[in-house]
Amino acid sequence: MRITRAQLDDMVAHACAEAPNECCGMVATRDDEVVTVYPTTNVEASPFRFVIDGAEQLRIYNEIEAAQLELGAIYHSHTRTEPRPSQTDINFSHAWPGVLWIIVGVAQEQVEVKTWRIDDGDVREAELIVQ
Repeated sequence: MRITRAQLDDMVAHACAEAPNECCGMVATRDDEVVTVYPTTNVEASPFRFVIDGAEQLRIYNEIEAAQLELGAIYHSHTRTEPRPSQTDINFSHAWPGVLWIIVGVAQEQVEVKTWRIDDGDVREAELIVQ
């Protein structure tokens, strides 16, 4: 997946602003390229998990469909651990088949971003190309 530096910076800024709680958001794509990053509300307001506000999720998904884009990724932050999918993330991924998982790690001084493909519990790192 290709993403601009500005789009990635927006995700990182969202993660830093929400810390110590996890942030979350949705990413619209076309032809494996990020078109729009949608920050969302983590209704859990928790440092351990996230749940995207249902009304926001529906509104954003409808916007993505209306623009003939695809839901290409879900992003969220890890505020206490490395940016690797937790068991909670793996379990939750069943609700989002076919999308990538972008995790912004803000536990350390230097922010680290990793992207993952999670299919039926199989976790593989995916490439995020910053342009």
